[in-house]
Amino acid sequence: MADEPQADRDSADDADLAESSDLGSETENPLDIETEIAADYLEELLDIADLDGDIDTYIEGDRAHVSIVSDSHVLVGAQGEVLDALQELTRLAVMSETGERSRLMLDIAGYREERRKELMALAADAVGEARESHEPVPLAPMNPFERKVIHDAVAAAGLTSESEGEEPDRHVVVLPA
Repeated sequence: MADEPQADRDSADDADLAESSDLGSETENPLDIETEIAADYLEELLDIADLDGDIDTYIEGDRAHVSIVSDSHVLVGAQGEVLDALQELTRLAVMSETGERSRLMLDIAGYREERRKELMALAADAVGEARESHEPVPLAPMNPFERKVIHDAVAAAGLTSESEGEEPDRHVVVLPA
């Protein structure tokens, strides 16, 4: 290499550097890629709709999470219906870029976190009622996110639960011990 002209050594070093940076992008965590794609998609949506909001992303376990931090609930809609639709659209945007199905969770204006707290209280009440009555306790229809929160809370309390019915009437039944 000592006999090589300086320009040839520099271009070889540049090629090695480019090759090593390409390797880094190939080994990037797929969940990091999901959050980047989702954040870009949602940022563009906010710009188009002329809405204010900051995008926060994080990874928890095996799931990417994206939050739109805003005081406006216009993108949440009645009972989170607009939020659910935006989550599905964002998942589709991620899937169209990556070719992989996304399990990304979207929250807007803290709606899901508040709803999670309400559902935890509802699950605790249903667990108490099932223990006291020794009868199954059916709950109101819920979306998949809400049912999962209930199932997890019931399991943590030491009881079992199951989902029954078809969408949009699918609901959780808390079973006595």
